[in-house]
Amino acid sequence: MKDRPQDEFYNLYDKEVEKIYFSPGRVNLIGEHIDYNGGLVMPCAITLGTYLLVKFNDDNIFRFRSLNFEENPDIPLQASYEKNGEGWFNYPIGVMEQFLKDGKKLQGLDMLFFGNIPIGSGLSSSASIEVVTAFALNDLFNCGYSKLELVLMCKSVENDFIGVNSGIMDQFAVAFGEKDKALLLNCNTLDYKPVSSHLDEYILAIINTNKPRKLSESKYNERVQECETALAALKQELDITYLCDIDTNTFNRYKHLIADEVVTKRAKHVVEENDRVKLAAKALDANNILEFGRLMYASHDSLRDLYEVSGKELDAVVEYSRTDANVAGARMTGAGFGGCAIALVKGDHFKAFSENMIVYYTHKIGYAPSVYSSLIGNGVSELVNNETLIVSGE
Repeated sequence: MKDRPQDEFYNLYDKEVEKIYFSPGRVNLIGEHIDYNGGLVMPCAITLGTYLLVKFNDDNIFRFRSLNFEENPDIPLQASYEKNGEGWFNYPIGVMEQFLKDGKKLQGLDMLFFGNIPIGSGLSSSASIEVVTAFALNDLFNCGYSKLELVLMCKSVENDFIGVNSGIMDQFAVAFGEKDKALLLNCNTLDYKPVSSHLDEYILAIINTNKPRKLSESKYNERVQECETALAALKQELDITYLCDIDTNTFNRYKHLIADEVVTKRAKHVVEENDRVKLAAKALDANNILEFGRLMYASHDSLRDLYEVSGKELDAVVEYSRTDANVAGARMTGAGFGGCAIALVKGDHFKAFSENMIVYYTHKIGYAPSVYSSLIGNGVSELVNNETLIVSGE
């Protein structure tokens, strides 16, 4: 695909694009499986993401076209919608359902979605699609929602329309991301502060295991339930709302209340990971990349041993990273069960890191990963100067 997306849009609809929007993907630098437990996470937006080209039509039809998916349905404007199968278009339809449920007046749209986030990689392609749709509808129909209201709406789509019990981190990060900054986000209060990412000579490497996973088909919801079980047990003697309302010392004093050994392990990860995020923010503030990397490795070990959401593919990435002196730290990112890991790699060593990682991983797993670097980018926006928008040939 080497044509401009505007040309692709014209070829599909025989009309010029009205507006173009972009929403990034995200990686979580540290703080995994914390967002639905009321704790601290540290995500950042990346420069990979989802584009939406759009123009009004007079047919009261939502026309969904994509350069990434085969399904291209035409769906009439209705009073309400329900999820229809497993198609990608359920994410934007779920957003439209939220707007309609809230009494907003919509009209037909001709749309073209495309993105360069690897699907099923754990980089939040679904949140990217949701947020770019919500941002576009809010702008096109002058609905007046704040960015936070759009984030909350998209979380509701993920939970209630799609059926995945995820927290708010993904939608928040792709909406509020800032260039060259991580977001220290309290998932309980939604307070956040940008943390300057003083990576110095290091860059962010993203390693896609190429083992796709779908959260709704994984044990993600099982982990959510296990955390709820642990919380209910601790509340017998503690006045808390979330697991992350306590620190590691308090957890160790009261963990005897949890009868099940597996549930205890899940809660232990959550509480300790929340403490790690606090230490990681201090490390970044102090420009201590090696300490930040040490915390990344500790996070992965906990996700592997206590939360059991890693796997041989993600573990292989981290195993190799530990042997490379030019890597400060590495960990799985996202919900796990496949998807991606991240590593802090010295920029001038990235090519060698990538080549060596591919050899090590392929020998151990049997097929190659995809290794690439990303900058820390901005959140959702309208692309005003859309003349520069070109689809890469990749």
